[in-house]
Amino acid sequence: MTVLEVRELAVRFGDVLAVQGVEFEVARGEVLGIVGESGSGKSVSALAVLGLLPPRAVVTGSVRLHGRELLGAPEKELTALRGKAMAMVFQDPLAGLTPVYRVGDQVAEAIRAHQDVSRKNARARAIELLDLVGIPEPGRRARAFPHEFSGGMRQRVMIAMAIANHPDLIICDEPTTALDVTVQAQILDVLRTARHETGAAILFVTHDLGIVAGLADRVLVMRSGHVVETGPVDDLFYRPRTPYTRTLLAAVPRIDDPDPQTRPHPGHPDYPERPEYPECPERPDHPGHPDYPERPEYPGHPEYPGHPERPDHPEHPGRHARQQPLGQSARLSRSQPRHAVQPFETGQGGFAPGVAERSGELVLEVEGLVKRYGRGVAVVDGVSFEVRAGETLGLVGESGCGKTTLLMELLALAPPQGGRVVVLGRDTAELTGRERLALRRDVQVVFQDPMASLDPRMTVHDIVAEPLRTHGLPIGQVAELLRLVGLEAGHAARYPHDFSGGQRQRIAIARALALAPRLLVLDEPVSALDVSIRAEIIELLAELKARLGISYLFVAHDLAVVRRIADRVAVMYSGRIVEIGPVERIFAEPRHPYTRALLAAVPVPDPVRERARTRVPLSGDPPGDDPLRPARGPARGPVSGPAGGPVGCRFRSRCPVYAGLSGALGSRCVSEEPELGGADGAACHHPSGGTR
Repeated sequence: MTVLEVRELAVRFGDVLAVQGVEFEVARGEVLGIVGESGSGKSVSALAVLGLLPPRAVVTGSVRLHGRELLGAPEKELTALRGKAMAMVFQDPLAGLTPVYRVGDQVAEAIRAHQDVSRKNARARAIELLDLVGIPEPGRRARAFPHEFSGGMRQRVMIAMAIANHPDLIICDEPTTALDVTVQAQILDVLRTARHETGAAILFVTHDLGIVAGLADRVLVMRSGHVVETGPVDDLFYRPRTPYTRTLLAAVPRIDDPDPQTRPHPGHPDYPERPEYPECPERPDHPGHPDYPERPEYPGHPEYPGHPERPDHPEHPGRHARQQPLGQSARLSRSQPRHAVQPFETGQGGFAPGVAERSGELVLEVEGLVKRYGRGVAVVDGVSFEVRAGETLGLVGESGCGKTTLLMELLALAPPQGGRVVVLGRDTAELTGRERLALRRDVQVVFQDPMASLDPRMTVHDIVAEPLRTHGLPIGQVAELLRLVGLEAGHAARYPHDFSGGQRQRIAIARALALAPRLLVLDEPVSALDVSIRAEIIELLAELKARLGISYLFVAHDLAVVRRIADRVAVMYSGRIVEIGPVERIFAEPRHPYTRALLAAVPVPDPVRERARTRVPLSGDPPGDDPLRPARGPARGPVSGPAGGPVGCRFRSRCPVYAGLSGALGSRCVSEEPELGGADGAACHHPSGGTR
């Protein structure tokens, strides 16, 4: 039975046509995934269904809920439907909850708005809903305020409110974007539970194709306000019919693929997992093929006038490509004065002369680093690792594990509270102010949000030249730096708001390269970017490392991206590194149960494989992300000791291995904190699942 039917939907903001000709329908119990890059019209289409667009938006077409036309309906009628027949789960749960009301009261209010029940019964039902969506101790948590919940718990509250009145349609607008991968997996399980409990049709808006592969029944692909392609999830992933869909699929890094460069994507005729089929877009007689005699009339095709994939389009990548290959462009030679830019030829292994000679040299050494705030528990507690010349170390872990705090300690180049930090052979505890300033030229950083890290009042030229001016160096190399990162010299006169997110991140990288650093710290550099732009930035970083011999400390929560770029991986939990090793070993044979849980929670953009994967259960929220977390863990012992410090394994309250151990085997996890090292390379007493 069709629940929602959308026909010829168009949305205009003044002179801008944001959505045009969008059509789809969703049946009861079905999940329709809407995917596409930022600005494609996904969220605008979803908000138009609910009538939540601003007054200046002009919406035309038809939106029918059970055959009832919603466009043009009175606001009073739409208000009665919202929250009852139609429900919404927004991207930012904190913005969707009132900060001055208790969580339980807000869920109860959603119930009483559409049902004739007493306050007492509404509160009791609210607690039942919180329990249903996986909120621990729902009776106690119902009395808490939204700011006392973690991001994942707030999103569960939003889902509880959405299903409170058994709606026929639930619209989810990027509900997992800001969440850790483990919490994301929990939220997706909650949505599956909500679908089972209510039988509602679900409209799931996202840019994550891995989520769509495991959750959706059908998929709709949008670009520039138009529907490019739609169909069953298996057809779209294994038999995509448009170049844009194939580009999206090819751009997604896969955690189950060690070498994505060599694997044909599902839309390719040589894809090994499907036979040739008559409607393949690569066939010359298919309307989607570039040589097809009739020009397609839909905007999603590269032959459509004004399409960004046309070589004559201003946004075509070829128009902004480097003037010459990166390996034959300019590099910041360390054998010349720091301000000089010299042409170079690549040497063996892709390194420039002088770089290969430094291969293996220690760039960063961290030994037993400790950082605590006040007299509390250490946020970084005895962390040790090293980074060598030309190497990328990926640092992964959930929010609250201490990654960002660790980075800030390293970038400060100051004496640590505990432990030792050595950068290029210099102990930071022994540096003078002048020496610290000089050493900063060798350690640069690229932040997560490029727009927030670029001064909007400065031109690109001034932004890139700023570190050169700070260190008293000539600024004549800005044009070469821009070309080095794939931009044009003419872009120097423009401002950050004139560029896309990916271009702004290239500007940030150019600024970081201006001083010819030996170590580049990358703090979630691609998490705010669309999948295709993310792939471009990752490829750029890989090229720069190979050509310039830079070392990277790459911090991310996207393990698929880390697999693509890292040489070694360090997994961090609750202030400590619990596992470290070569990327191939970590991803193929993870030894710590936390590492296994992280990898299992990452969605794979392959419907068959995603549905067949075995999940590692990981309950609870990330460490440091829940202010109301009780001081005690499982019944077998406290996680915190009398002074607030950890007793035993700090992961055991969430560990699936510990949960299945007998009392004798589990006693060591309670009394003794595991140390990193040994043959297993993991800080775990039972790396083999308690079998030895």
